Amino acid sequence: MRGAPLFALTLVLAAPALADSLLPPARYANVQLADPRQERQAKALMETIRCLVCQGQSIADSNAEMAGDMRSLIRERIQAGESPESIRAWLVSRYGEWVTYTPELEPATWPLWAAPLLLLAGGLFLARGRFRRRRKV
Repeated sequence: MRGAPLFALTLVLAAPALADSLLPPARYANVQLADPRQERQAKALMETIRCLVCQGQSIADSNAEMAGDMRSLIRERIQAGESPESIRAWLVSRYGEWVTYTPELEPATWPLWAAPLLLLAGGLFLARGRFRRRRKV
């Protein structure tokens, strides 16, 4: 009976490892298309779509199950004859502009595009004032 609390604690700590899926990783995510042109289109699109789990990687580079599902989905849609642009538009409508590495220039994304320029201009303004004061002294 003295080992029961230790056994229970071990089970609680091992629970995340036991929760892993026993399914094969991302339903056939690495099965390439038979047509080389379609496979090139699919891979080019996968390079520009952000992994929703990893966030810093494209779905082409990610090992996350969701990225595998997205790769499989892209291949299925390209094989069905959809264009990469329409697939990208569908992914953006489903997951938002964040899913793509190159968001469209819209009023909602203006701060994303303008912030680096504004920060650079502000830094140059502050540096200019700092250098002027040093010369006068």
